Amino acid sequence: MCRIGSIKSTTPVSPSKALALMLPQQEGYDNSGFAMVMQDLYGIFAPYKDKPLLSLACTKEGARMVEEYMDSLGFAQLSSWTPVPDKKPGLDIVPMPFYIFRCYDYPAHYDKFEDREALLLDTRLALRKMLTEAGEGYVYSFWPDVLTLKEIGDPHDIATYFRLWDDNGALMAKNIIVQCRQNTNYAIVRYAAHPFFLQGYTLCANGENTFTTKNSQMQKSLNRGYIGFESDSQNFLYTLHYVHHELKWPLNYYKHVITPLPFTEMEKREDKDVLLSIRESLAHLEINGPNTIIAGLPDGRMMTCCDSKKLRPIVIGRDDNMVCMSSDVVGLNYIMPDRNVALDIYPGERETIVVNNNLEVERWRQ
Repeated sequence: MCRIGSIKSTTPVSPSKALALMLPQQEGYDNSGFAMVMQDLYGIFAPYKDKPLLSLACTKEGARMVEEYMDSLGFAQLSSWTPVPDKKPGLDIVPMPFYIFRCYDYPAHYDKFEDREALLLDTRLALRKMLTEAGEGYVYSFWPDVLTLKEIGDPHDIATYFRLWDDNGALMAKNIIVQCRQNTNYAIVRYAAHPFFLQGYTLCANGENTFTTKNSQMQKSLNRGYIGFESDSQNFLYTLHYVHHELKWPLNYYKHVITPLPFTEMEKREDKDVLLSIRESLAHLEINGPNTIIAGLPDGRMMTCCDSKKLRPIVIGRDDNMVCMSSDVVGLNYIMPDRNVALDIYPGERETIVVNNNLEVERWRQ
């Protein structure tokens, strides 16, 4: 199994807090990788919340290619964070030569949100295609107020290499979603590492999706951003994006798409016509298998839900300043030892749990 976790805080926290949540769960992962998405950034990126931030790993040639391409589009660099790696001997990490975390101003004449949203997606896709074809790097996200780091190796050593234990204030965020463990059903590649990101939506998963083939075949025709499919868990992200962003349905319908109710239960409900229509039209987006997801939304909310048999664990704990989600309760015990454990939530198989920006925990029954 993978191990997934998230922190939503009223005050900015450093990546070390998310690592502290995950490392006590080490028996549940195999030290093959670490990845995180930070949203609602502070530290060095605090002045640029409305400006797009590019996150990628590449070679020297890849860095040159990216710089030329961004210049050709009219993006102007505003700020950047360049990791100064700790290269102590014996670290279990397979690093790239260069890591770019760079904030840009938009090109002229991109004033509307819809135009900027399309521009950022198309730019990321073009950079990914260019770097992949040349074998020169990986681009993970290009979006305002979002930073993505993915790497192969031992999570503790990855944090050491990037000096994430230092808590020097450079990287801070109120929302962090993290996973420890690389993809194990497919090849070990950086794009397969959770969390996945698309246009403000972040998602990581613990488990499997045995319907990935039919999910992928349908999703490839739905949106130009639904690409890659290096992991069966990417299907969860693309369906969330499609239901909430493209169809603009209320968030509670996501659960009805991925794990629809049995027909016998639908027939007893007042909204049976809606639920039946969803199942008929989006049957190829249903998922199957043991899984749990944690997701972040463009508006800052976080959510989690499980498969219809609840075969992968998740627990939610809180104190006065944070709400955390974790595959194992030991993670919560480590970073929130004084919380009221009676308030811990273990979501049911027919629930969606949403944490809003006031740290209120909403429980939606399917």
